[in-house]
Amino acid sequence: MSVNNQLSSTYSQTSSPQESEKIVGNKRKYIRYNWIFLLSVFLPVVTVGLFNIVVDPYDVFNTPNLWGINHSKPRKDNNDRLYKATDIIRIKPVTILTGSSRTKQGLDPNHPALENEQPAYNLALNGTNIYELRRYIEHAISNQKELDLVIVGLDFLMFNSLRKNRGVFSERRLEKQYIFFKDFINVTFSLDAVQASKEAIIDSKKTPLEYPSYGENGFMPELNLDPEETQQRFTGNIWLYYKSPDSRYQLSTKFLDELKKIVDLSEKNQIKLMLFISPSHATQWETIRATGKWSTFEKWKREVVKITPILDFSGYNSITTEPIHNDMENYRDNSHYTPKVGNLILNKLLSYKEEEVPEDFGILISQENIESHLTKIRQDREVWAKNNPDEVKLVKEIKQKHDASRAEKNQ
Repeated sequence: MSVNNQLSSTYSQTSSPQESEKIVGNKRKYIRYNWIFLLSVFLPVVTVGLFNIVVDPYDVFNTPNLWGINHSKPRKDNNDRLYKATDIIRIKPVTILTGSSRTKQGLDPNHPALENEQPAYNLALNGTNIYELRRYIEHAISNQKELDLVIVGLDFLMFNSLRKNRGVFSERRLEKQYIFFKDFINVTFSLDAVQASKEAIIDSKKTPLEYPSYGENGFMPELNLDPEETQQRFTGNIWLYYKSPDSRYQLSTKFLDELKKIVDLSEKNQIKLMLFISPSHATQWETIRATGKWSTFEKWKREVVKITPILDFSGYNSITTEPIHNDMENYRDNSHYTPKVGNLILNKLLSYKEEEVPEDFGILISQENIESHLTKIRQDREVWAKNNPDEVKLVKEIKQKHDASRAEKNQ
């Protein structure tokens, strides 16, 4: 062997353990670095997820609501299409009460007449159209094959062709037996969910818990309203109506077909279906009249009774004509009735203590009596308008101010 080869062999033999040790050391450093990196990335993500699950600002995970910590959830109400879809999966109600925010705030699933129809759930949605209602009824059926009773509060506005599906509505979360993956990610890890959790904690520290079970069965009446602001709420809601697409109402044939689908769906699945027209305040009907849509309102009722008979609680009756004052019992604003009125509706629908329900509140209408019924409402309106000139004037003045404001903007 040459001298060079000997030196090379000797060098290789003496340096090999050192290099191996160095390589092993580098590998350990890389592994340690990777672990630190992964932990620095995932630990905050996991922490955020756990934080949002514990606070549960949308009530999706059914986390216990603790007084002063997370009992008040400001973001929940306007995310009803999310949390109510998951509630249906978890609760699997045999009774659902559905409709718009009027039903959501007014009909209590724990009404005594529903004692033998439990679990019952309020599946009503804010600002909904009739298509969204039909899809959520189908979602309830897919999760509860024994669904027995469906009570639907119909509103004129649900059938407006200009009322599109809400942006928070998603077909992909419906008719599933698990939370939709995208929803899970959004309510667990998003920055929006973190902000919602922070708002829940802050609001819980300052907001009293008026109803311990508030919202747990979908029922969300208005809470902590200042009676001194009653007039302001009426005025504000009427103004909003004039600003909204509802003031340009167009009766939708497609949405009338959706009502027929609900009737057919109930018959197919042997579900008891009870329908009623919601009882907004008389000033709401005056607002419809002020936009020139009264004849369309009447046409809508004619079309509804072609599909099915229905109890009509609207119009100018002893409940809806309550004078506007600070201590109103029947209404919080011109659109939404109180749970007290909701109880009367359920009494009438479910034949429970009907003696407590005024005789003029809730008239069964069909094709046979629709014309005489509409005539009676017109007559009742004239009597009401004569006796309540200030409320008629209120509606007209708001309309005039709105029109003047819009004309000024268009100049």
